[in-house]
Amino acid sequence: MHEVPYVVLIPARWGSSRLPQKPLLALAGLPMVVRVARQAMATSAQQVLVAADHPAIVQACQAHGVQALLTRDDHASGSDRLAEAAEQLGLSDAQIVVNVQGDEPLIDPQHIHDLAQTLPKHPDCVMATLAHPITTLEEWRSPHVVKVVLDASAKASYFSRASIPHWRDAAPEAIPPQNAYRHVGLYAYRAGFLKQFPKLPSAPTEQLEALEQLRVLWHGYAMAVHVSSHASAPGVDTEADLARVRALLLQTSAQ
Repeated sequence: MHEVPYVVLIPARWGSSRLPQKPLLALAGLPMVVRVARQAMATSAQQVLVAADHPAIVQACQAHGVQALLTRDDHASGSDRLAEAAEQLGLSDAQIVVNVQGDEPLIDPQHIHDLAQTLPKHPDCVMATLAHPITTLEEWRSPHVVKVVLDASAKASYFSRASIPHWRDAAPEAIPPQNAYRHVGLYAYRAGFLKQFPKLPSAPTEQLEALEQLRVLWHGYAMAVHVSSHASAPGVDTEADLARVRALLLQTSAQ
């Protein structure tokens, strides 16, 4: 199958309760969101663009050669922000859009590319997302790690913070089941569905788990899952995450 063209959109929000002005936090001399964009620009994407809610983010991106546009500042989620961006850009309904979170400065460009090429292989799916095998009990049991259960055709059956699939007969010291997967918050959509998604009513499961992707399954849509052989790099949600990523970047630059 030939390579399908795609664009990458990066939602960036100024206000963060834990890390204010997070998109502009410095990482080895560059704003975080610029580092995210540069990782995405290392793919074959036709366009990489930051969808921001504050002029300072747009200005910082443009100062570093990254395309950016200003969206409303009252969006409830990154998906809503990207839906507005898709409308502003006039993307066709068939256009493949990859949503790369603005706090993933170490994201693997190969993950972005592989996900973009997954969705065209599943014409019955409106979205695709990424997962990788869980290898430790700590990760499998942690409510901070989102898990996904797949069906026989590599589509998502359910997402949860619980340890799914539940291993009824596992011994306390057992390793995670072989079909346990960690979900990575990287998404590909057809632009038509991206524009429609914010208009769908929130799902009860979504509210209970605090997982927006459950809205897709609740309303009967199918989501393909690309399983990567390797884990994704850490994102930045807390001060500790920020320190860890800064250390990793310093280590890389010193090599």
